[in-house]
Amino acid sequence: MIKYLKTIDEKCVGCTTCTAVCSKLYFKEGNPAKSAIQVNGLGKGAFHLIACDQECRKCVAECPTQAISVNKTGVVMIDKKLCVGCLACVAVCPIEAMRYYPGGKNPFKCIACGACVKTCPKQALEIATKEERV
Repeated sequence: MIKYLKTIDEKCVGCTTCTAVCSKLYFKEGNPAKSAIQVNGLGKGAFHLIACDQECRKCVAECPTQAISVNKTGVVMIDKKLCVGCLACVAVCPIEAMRYYPGGKNPFKCIACGACVKTCPKQALEIATKEERV
């Protein structure tokens, strides 16, 4: 049963609270470039969040050191000890959900932890399963 971050785009107001909490949780600073999720403006007040869908798994197949694997809940995870920072996973990600920032040691991505869900003021995010995808 794959767990992933589901967005309800019509509720998103583009406040970027989710990106701030993500970067603060994992990098100890509120830097949108260090967020595993990204909020994109679509124009006319519409927004869309980009986060790993946990299903394509091209990064898993591409990783030369097998640092990327899938855990028991279906979430794609990166083992920082095995990662050599080649960024092949970043290059192969079709939706640019595998992230990297200059000066960082390893790529990173959404692991469906739910921190952003808890802090979204508009309840535009939830952790869902593949079966709940609409």
